[in-house]
Amino acid sequence: MKKFILLSFFALLGLMSVSAQESHGRKYKVYGVAFYNLENLFDTINNNGKYDLEFSPQGARRWDGRKYWSKINNLARAIASMKTPTTPMGPAVIGVSEIENRSVLEDLVADPQISKWNLEIVHHDSPDRRGVDVGLLYNPRFFTVEGVTNHRLRIEGYESFRTRDQMCVVGRMAGERLAVIVNHWPSRIGGQEQSSYLREAAAALSKSIADSLWRIDPSMSVIVMGDLNDDPQDKSCAKVLGGKKNAADADPHGFYNPWWKVLDSGVGTLAYKSSWNLFDQIVISGNLANAPAGKLQYWKCEVLNRDFLKDKNGNRQGYPLRTFSAGVHLDGFSDHFPTEIFLRKAVN
Repeated sequence: MKKFILLSFFALLGLMSVSAQESHGRKYKVYGVAFYNLENLFDTINNNGKYDLEFSPQGARRWDGRKYWSKINNLARAIASMKTPTTPMGPAVIGVSEIENRSVLEDLVADPQISKWNLEIVHHDSPDRRGVDVGLLYNPRFFTVEGVTNHRLRIEGYESFRTRDQMCVVGRMAGERLAVIVNHWPSRIGGQEQSSYLREAAAALSKSIADSLWRIDPSMSVIVMGDLNDDPQDKSCAKVLGGKKNAADADPHGFYNPWWKVLDSGVGTLAYKSSWNLFDQIVISGNLANAPAGKLQYWKCEVLNRDFLKDKNGNRQGYPLRTFSAGVHLDGFSDHFPTEIFLRKAVN
């Protein structure tokens, strides 16, 4: 009994000390907000015709239970590594993309490496032809959900166009209203310039969602996150969404993109033809980037390019260790590194 009381005391103490950080004599609570493209997290059941056949035991990738559960274990390991001294229970919010359905997320959050965080799930089935969606994992200790809306990207003149819906989750963090818009913008298939109009349309939709939120609550902080399939300086991000390179240039109802300078420094989240891109962005509203003292405010960002997430072989050395390469099963994690921003709020 005495041992149980001691263990309970230390568990409570751990919860009380979650997100503690001190700077210039002030104490802060810190909250992580992350994004991770999970690279084709499909189950083993073919329920989407020819698009899903590839990820089934009979398909080209021989996607069986052994490979699936290894993928779940690997991704849980990657997410478990997101904990820090100031966020010992991991991020408060994790946006994800390239997931087939809710059940794969249920398997993921139940993995013993992260199950103790008791992450909850927001998911919605999108019309994407390949059957992949976006989703949100969140820790209810640090983020409470108030409402969810899903927004379809429609391209005029292309009625048959289908892609991932944009998921807007409104909730509260540190007692303040915060909206997270989770994205997976259209790919660069056909060429970057030739397909740019699709991502520009996606950026316009994200901006429209944010503007609608601000009409309801001008004080709300807004985060646009996801695999944007463009870099911070590209038109969709810099012009249409309006993500500024410097926080001081972002209007309260505009956006600051902290990843612009990260990419300038040579750090990215995925590699293509021996060069880095930074598609996995978490873009924050100006009223969050430049929040006054005493309010929830942006602190810093990080590409989570842990060594164990990197390929160690040949010309892929240093790049994300993906699940497959050229049809060969590498038993890796994802072809993208995760990203995370840290928000903080003074407690004294």
